[in-house]
Amino acid sequence: MIIGSLASIDTPPAPPHGFPAPDTSIFDYTKSCLVGGGPFCLTKISLLMILSAVIIVALFVIGARKRQVVPRGSQNLVEAFVDMVRGSIVLEVMGPAGLPFLPFLTALFIFIWLNNSWGIIPFAQIPTTSRMAVPAFLSALVWVVFNVVGIVKQGGWHYLKGILFPSGVPWYIYPLVTPIELVSTFLVRPLTLAVRLAANMIAGHLILTIFAVGTWYLASHFALASGFGKAVGVFAIPAFALEVAMTAFEVLVAFLQAYIFTILTAVYISGAMSSEH
Repeated sequence: MIIGSLASIDTPPAPPHGFPAPDTSIFDYTKSCLVGGGPFCLTKISLLMILSAVIIVALFVIGARKRQVVPRGSQNLVEAFVDMVRGSIVLEVMGPAGLPFLPFLTALFIFIWLNNSWGIIPFAQIPTTSRMAVPAFLSALVWVVFNVVGIVKQGGWHYLKGILFPSGVPWYIYPLVTPIELVSTFLVRPLTLAVRLAANMIAGHLILTIFAVGTWYLASHFALASGFGKAVGVFAIPAFALEVAMTAFEVLVAFLQAYIFTILTAVYISGAMSSEH
């Protein structure tokens, strides 16, 4: 895990040069093309996203190839994902009317969860959702979906009227409420979805990198320094323990952020389907 985290930054200097504090460069892979160049540059982030899509497609294809009444293996795993999204998100938030959106929400949850999880997988060691473009695209997709659903289910004017001029509000309050609802529904929703996901994954990746580099730095002091410097190096042990603990915590965060993103998507779609706002 430490080796993978150190791979996110340049080779650290020896202890006498000071602690090599990680900066935003650990998130920048745009200058390191694995294949191609320019607008067709395949970076590490792009490769991991493609790999995520391939894994998901392969998982569902294999899981559905030999379906059994009593699921086993990959079928059991796929059904566990579907049942979790169906019971904990779709039926809880949207009710039976939301079942047509089960494939979309399941795919969204698994894709986000897998891309979050790259941050704790050795040698990948970067959550692709820590790049703002990825959460921003997913949020834009959700924005399009819930607005299209609202227009199709209610009609364009009725949908906008329900948002901008909510029922039960006195007419003289509309000059205050209408701009707030306009900004909240059409601007704040996608922005908060994207920022929440990206910020949590950026923070997690940065913390893991700091503890990994700190462990290396303290261990180097113990191996190379003498006197007080060697005594300082003993703290490499608790630093490594914290690295392991934070890695375990990131496993939970990767799941929770995927769950929160998906359940908020279900809330937005459910609200767009209903004429009551």
